[in-house]
Amino acid sequence: MAYRIELLPSAARQYRSLPRSIKARVRAAVDGLATEPRPTGARKLIGTPDYWRIRIADYRVLYKIRDRDVLVLIIAIGHRREVYRR
Repeated sequence: MAYRIELLPSAARQYRSLPRSIKARVRAAVDGLATEPRPTGARKLIGTPDYWRIRIADYRVLYKIRDRDVLVLIIAIGHRREVYRR
């Protein structure tokens, strides 16, 4: 069963501002979440209810999995030094 992928408006803006060389890799990783929302290497974040993260070089994609709705909600996309800041 394929999960639906949705981006928060802020995550969509962050995606658009990524360097061109990283955009394709992030896009491929996010598309892969539709078939496997908990891929090898994905980690659940400590201190947050149900947030997960995947690594793409020095960039991170933070997301939330809603199994009941069959949805992966992308929360943030950015460089590792900035993405965890609130």
